Amino acid sequence: MWINRIGACRAAPIALKYLILTISIIPTDIVTDLSEIARLAAIREEENDHFRSFIEARDPSETDKSVFRLQEVVSAGIDCRQCGNCCRSLMIVVSEEELDRVALLSNETTADFKSKHITEGLAGKMLLNSMPCRFLEDSSCSIYEHRFAGCREFPALHLPGFAHRYFTIQMHYDRCPIIFNVVEQLKKELHFFSADNA
Repeated sequence: MWINRIGACRAAPIALKYLILTISIIPTDIVTDLSEIARLAAIREEENDHFRSFIEARDPSETDKSVFRLQEVVSAGIDCRQCGNCCRSLMIVVSEEELDRVALLSNETTADFKSKHITEGLAGKMLLNSMPCRFLEDSSCSIYEHRFAGCREFPALHLPGFAHRYFTIQMHYDRCPIIFNVVEQLKKELHFFSADNA
């Protein structure tokens, strides 16, 4: 017991130091206002095209390391439940398994749920047919624990291949505070300056 107490005492300053470091690295200039994000995105459209070329010229694994770290830091400063913008603006692909599960949660047969809430897209993919998502209540998901795989993955900044997927990421830059802020923090970290800002 005495050893555990000593171990805990020695670990406490390290844990406190880590907590202080974590808190101190959350950027103070995170933008969460959706109208401001949309406004800045419109202004920075050409800049972001230049940034795409800049990113593609870098080592992709190094870019991914930076994005993974920034995604963790930025996500800690943003509460998605206060936003819900992705639920208002994204098309969601639904698998057969998800269709069965969500129909059950909705107290409907799979066939009834599908006829009311699903559209067949290209290559036979099933898509939710409503925007905003029918499961969005205020700014939160009413089936959060059972949400679709596409919802779980978004904004997908934890996945490798940021540079390869930058075109898709750029499509969501104007609607997702996490994507917007990660891209902006990445520009700063990499000392990117567009021709317009030089």
